[in-house]
Amino acid sequence: MASMLLCFILCFSSLSVSLSEVVVLPLTHSLPKFNSTQLLFKSLSIHSSIRFQQHQQKKQNQSQQISIPLSEVGGYFLSITTGSNPSKSISLVMDTGSHIVWYPCSPYKCFRCKTPPTLLKPPKNASVSCSSPACPAAHRSRSPDPSDICAVAGCPIKLIDNSDCDSYSCPPFYLAYGDGSIIARLHKDSASVPTSSVPSLIPNFTFGCAHKSINEEVGVAGFGPGLLSLPSQLATVYPQVSKGFSYCLGDSSFNNSEIPSSSALFLGLKDESGNSSTEFSYTPILDNPSHPYYYTVGLEGISVGKKYIAAPELVKRVDQNGDGGTIVDSGSTMTTLPKSLHDSVVAELDRFNNERAKVVEDKSGFERCYYFDGDMMNMNLPAVVLHFVGNGNGSSSSVTIPRGNYLVEIYAEKNDPNQRHSLCLTLKNGGDKIGGFGAVFGYFMQLGFEVVYDLANKRIGFGKQPCKALLDKVK
Repeated sequence: MASMLLCFILCFSSLSVSLSEVVVLPLTHSLPKFNSTQLLFKSLSIHSSIRFQQHQQKKQNQSQQISIPLSEVGGYFLSITTGSNPSKSISLVMDTGSHIVWYPCSPYKCFRCKTPPTLLKPPKNASVSCSSPACPAAHRSRSPDPSDICAVAGCPIKLIDNSDCDSYSCPPFYLAYGDGSIIARLHKDSASVPTSSVPSLIPNFTFGCAHKSINEEVGVAGFGPGLLSLPSQLATVYPQVSKGFSYCLGDSSFNNSEIPSSSALFLGLKDESGNSSTEFSYTPILDNPSHPYYYTVGLEGISVGKKYIAAPELVKRVDQNGDGGTIVDSGSTMTTLPKSLHDSVVAELDRFNNERAKVVEDKSGFERCYYFDGDMMNMNLPAVVLHFVGNGNGSSSSVTIPRGNYLVEIYAEKNDPNQRHSLCLTLKNGGDKIGGFGAVFGYFMQLGFEVVYDLANKRIGFGKQPCKALLDKVK
């Protein structure tokens, strides 16, 4: 897998800080290796589309489904080491759009995998009981009662009636990511994360040991809400994590050398009443009992320059059926909007960009690209502002998206007859969906922000600041 990834390793060693009891973990940014930048972005674009479809929980015809493994998508990775494999650490994708930690275990049968994944040995005699609360959580059961799952596990009816199924293992569970899928079993083991000056051992770490998959060559560290997410389990060692966490993902340029030295995860919440000059815009986390494993917020509208475009109800709030809202997802690259909102935003941006780069659109998978000459920072481009739902006082919570986040620069390829650079929008058209989530806020637009998941106050905040400068403050 390493030969397929362009891994940008953080230049600083693992570190922890005493500032407000925040612990810092390094993140590694990895990109797949392609022959051209346009093919790279096409892979990322396709991944965002099918991941959005998976979030919509729409059943797809398997023969028509396009699968993109995580190794061909890249993302932000953290390392973890288990007690059964103390000499071998494994890299996992940090994903706020999923709720469980899993990784490939030997033996591992992967259909359509191109590169042999890094495998860990499953711990011996460490399976999780079907009666454990972790079992229905892994199976995404809406009920904490494990009776149905224990029946599947083969527990006799008399023992089920007496709640005495502890000796029966939790049956295998299935997870689909849109870009692939796995079948895994729950296990318990000790685990550690790379911090240097505080205890990092998690004594009863619960995770999925995957033995079968389609297209999945790397594991996932789920950061979504839920009993089995990595933050929930880290809170047993670092109690401050129960209040929240944040991350800062490098810079908006994939050619910028700052990326490998500035991406990090912060466990616990920093004290914003100190000397910080960064202003945060907060929006409430919306309750959604039908989909409890996602961070869902409300998007009221988008401003392009002086024009305000109201968002449809689907992305503003969650209805009584559990449909609607906007997912904040570190595992998706692009930001996906419903068709009406997407088309209105793109039409307004078209007014500032005259010449379409349709050849680049066809090759890269982006839905709108423009030719440009000179420096993007000197161009007459409009401000793009996302207006999230405010704190209940009738006001919105506005986040200004830098032009380097909503536009990606693609250099001209040698065989391009125009030999001109282009700018492509990091927006995807999610279509006119009925039911499911309304939109996904992907990590391209989060780059260069500290994104705060304030779990104690049930809100998410966005603060624009250089991630490297943020790290310098806590070193």
